[in-house]
Amino acid sequence: MRFAILVNEGPYQHEAADSAYHFAAAALAQGHEVSRVFFYMDGVHNANRLQEPQQDDRNIVRRWSELAEAHGTDLVVCVAAALRRGVKDEILGAGFRISGLGQLVEVGIQADRLVTFGD
Repeated sequence: MRFAILVNEGPYQHEAADSAYHFAAAALAQGHEVSRVFFYMDGVHNANRLQEPQQDDRNIVRRWSELAEAHGTDLVVCVAAALRRGVKDEILGAGFRISGLGQLVEVGIQADRLVTFGD
């Protein structure tokens, strides 16, 4: 099955980002495809490489980057939501890119399922 994921919440104030990551990792481990993860609203903060979590805490940006590198998953950050929140190209983690909502529409059409995490 080909999944697309929409993440609407930031990495440390809500469980949606963790749930989205674990869902993607589990789907990939089961042999499914996660073609694109689209970060929207406060979800754009998941791409900010300037975050420095404590050593004993999870590093969400690194997790997504490693997943994208290992599986070729496209990590797309909504340009309008990113700019409103001060997230620009120069602070994106590895594997993330900024683009428009058209990328969400496109993957929603192409995927078998679009799974949303967060409000």
